[in-house]
Amino acid sequence: MTAVRLAAVDVGASSGRVMLARVGPETLELAEAHRFRNDPVRVAGTLHWDVLALYRGVLEGLRSAGPVAGLGIDTWAVDYGLLDATGALLGNPVHYRDGRTEGVGDRVAEQLGPARLYATTGLQHLPFNTLYQLVAAAGTPQLEAAHRLLLIPDLIAYWLTGVIGAEVTNASTTQLYDLRRRAWATDLMADAGIRGELFPPLREPGTRMGPVLPTLDLPGTPEVVAVGSHDTASAVVGVPAVGEHFAYISCGTWSLVGVELDAPVLTEASRRANFTNESGVDGTFRYLRNVMGLWPLQESVRTWGTTDLPALLRQAADEPAFRSVVDPDDPAFLPPGDLPARIAEACRRTGEPVPGHPAATVRCILDSLALAHRRAVQQVQQLSGRHVDAVHVVGGGARNDLLCQLTADACGLPVLAGPVEATALGNALVQARALGAIGGGLGELRSVLRATQQIVRYEPRADATAWRAAARRLGWED
Repeated sequence: MTAVRLAAVDVGASSGRVMLARVGPETLELAEAHRFRNDPVRVAGTLHWDVLALYRGVLEGLRSAGPVAGLGIDTWAVDYGLLDATGALLGNPVHYRDGRTEGVGDRVAEQLGPARLYATTGLQHLPFNTLYQLVAAAGTPQLEAAHRLLLIPDLIAYWLTGVIGAEVTNASTTQLYDLRRRAWATDLMADAGIRGELFPPLREPGTRMGPVLPTLDLPGTPEVVAVGSHDTASAVVGVPAVGEHFAYISCGTWSLVGVELDAPVLTEASRRANFTNESGVDGTFRYLRNVMGLWPLQESVRTWGTTDLPALLRQAADEPAFRSVVDPDDPAFLPPGDLPARIAEACRRTGEPVPGHPAATVRCILDSLALAHRRAVQQVQQLSGRHVDAVHVVGGGARNDLLCQLTADACGLPVLAGPVEATALGNALVQARALGAIGGGLGELRSVLRATQQIVRYEPRADATAWRAAARRLGWED
């Protein structure tokens, strides 16, 4: 087997990039070919993704990357574009942070039954799940005219290849996918008033979709490969773990905290704890909880207008621990806007001291996020029966030394941080295996990661008593 050049297209909530990878049995190299912004646009009161600008960024990146053997696409979950009968896009996709789904989830749960929803889909209740978005859009001219629904990575793949389909790791985030049958939940759709014919055939990660359209005039004739198209699915492939006794935190705008299992956990206790079961690569299941990740920090920095985040983090490290803590999953923190003001209001509401300056607000955010990581790691072990010896932090949060150390302290477990580019690396590894450049299962793919990527270890060093006391202030029991 010889190393191949690949393009990993990774589009996140604030930016996208095309990463150039070189992958072989003993080779895993990654370089950025092109980066582009992902700026939502509010039109007539509705928040949209500018998906055409994203597609343009993808094409520019592929041209910058030069000739590659293959390319794979991953993005965030749940959002979608609608196509008419000719395959034309009917409008810019609506952003999951738009307010149109407010209150819809509770109405749908009452109609269909929360136990049935969980037994079928295994998904945690999040207000922006695709199911709720479609119910909120019921009766609109755009939805009435739609012939097909494509999740964002499948939409980009369609524009590149002309092939329509739905990759299962992302399909499983919609709350419209039957986890045990590994098929669309058509009965659930019918009872929710959603047309099942909107949804395309499913495809597994590693499926070769065919070459890019020649009319795109891209360098060479790269083949598009379905990877774990939900970015967390690719990120979990990119976790350099040994064996099965590990937890992962894919930490960026969101923190996805969980374990990798061979079967879903569909118990009532799991439903009440709001844990989710999502399909992973090679028939695995990502059993995890969505925690509001670095979004409050990102929005706070934007509000303050500062670009010197490293200085803020150094100042936050010198702030007293646990002076103020908040629940990162407070719904008030979900929409864009003045997060420092909302954090201050949350502190006033719960009797916590109000942070008086930016460094204190940053320390509040990171202490609170570490507490949420601790809670999720404890719960995932209890609910799954899977013991954890270490926590792997991948994604952008892996470069935040303060957060990684606080997470190790909070969990009482070693934290292994890195790679930062776990999503793009996982994307590239699945591509390379599909194209025959490497072989083996997830264990073999992860051994390539351990041999080639830098990982930083953080040992727990703080008294667990202080963390328990801080958790009790949030009403979280050990």
